[in-house]
Amino acid sequence: MVDLASVFGTRHPIVQAPMAGVQGSALAIAVGRAGALGSLPAAMLTPDALRAELAALRDSGLPHNVNFFAHVAPEPDATREAAWREELAPYYREYGVDPASIPSGPGRVPFSADTADVLAEFAPPVVSFHFGLPGPALLDRVRSWDAVVMSTATTVDEARWLARHGVDVVIAQGLEAGGHRGHFLAPDLAGQLPTLDLVAAITVAVDLPVLATGGIADVEGVRAALGAGAAGVQVGSALLCCDEATTSDRHRAALQSPAVQDTAITNIFTGRPARGIANRAIREVGGLVDGRALSDLAPEFPLAGNAMAPLRAAAEASGSADFTPLWVGEGAAPRTGPAASIIAALAEGLGGAGR
Repeated sequence: MVDLASVFGTRHPIVQAPMAGVQGSALAIAVGRAGALGSLPAAMLTPDALRAELAALRDSGLPHNVNFFAHVAPEPDATREAAWREELAPYYREYGVDPASIPSGPGRVPFSADTADVLAEFAPPVVSFHFGLPGPALLDRVRSWDAVVMSTATTVDEARWLARHGVDVVIAQGLEAGGHRGHFLAPDLAGQLPTLDLVAAITVAVDLPVLATGGIADVEGVRAALGAGAAGVQVGSALLCCDEATTSDRHRAALQSPAVQDTAITNIFTGRPARGIANRAIREVGGLVDGRALSDLAPEFPLAGNAMAPLRAAAEASGSADFTPLWVGEGAAPRTGPAASIIAALAEGLGGAGR
């Protein structure tokens, strides 16, 4: 089996999952100092913010990963947008939101030539993608400085596709994973598997190192992933409440309450399925049934988020997380304290896989 720690230049084959909205370079650096691979989520950063974060990572002298979305930007659909806002109209009235004041346009953009220009200034050693891969020309630019390229697969077919397109590492994202599902070949959840089953299937299907991610938050989870054939693990939810995360107080409170055990996969916050704590929005807008809250009215990712954003802001201003995406993995137990202590505890599950 490939020694992923050697590939990454780290002590441990552990990767901190990139978590947009709840972290910056500080968490990635703390994880790097603990011997794992820290990650920077870059999909929501402006060029200036990206430069500042990349400079901090470079100056740390630590191995690091920079993550981007590779989705196809959707064409706006006025009819669907109007239907979505009509669906949300009762909540606008409840919170005093004027629908006419809500701007349109995407909040997240895919990896682009302009982004590649910024990235090339820093040549990060590892670059990962979610929702597939960018086009060949953009991928060649990333490869031009010998970066290790990773991307997420939620099915065996996606893993095979990524292998054909030249990734170095496949991130096997099981159904337990928190945050956005990384699927890109099929629009639904059919055929997606729990983490251990997915890892076992992908390791047979492709001749590449596989990172397991989804519901891995303790020593037992790390051991189980390695036992299923993974060369390493990617961990996010376990770090959501660590000192270096920027997770909001409202989100932290939910993560440390019994509600953390009640999660669902929903598309209502952004237009793509993602797992989080089931709150009012998921139950009422998403029509929660059997762990799924998938609305046919929600516009394509990331356009659904425009109409939801003012409801989130208004609810949070009143002290409520009813319309806040509270991303977390299934069965996760976010820990408090420094990231270093969490990484050290997870590394105990590696046996001889760490250095």
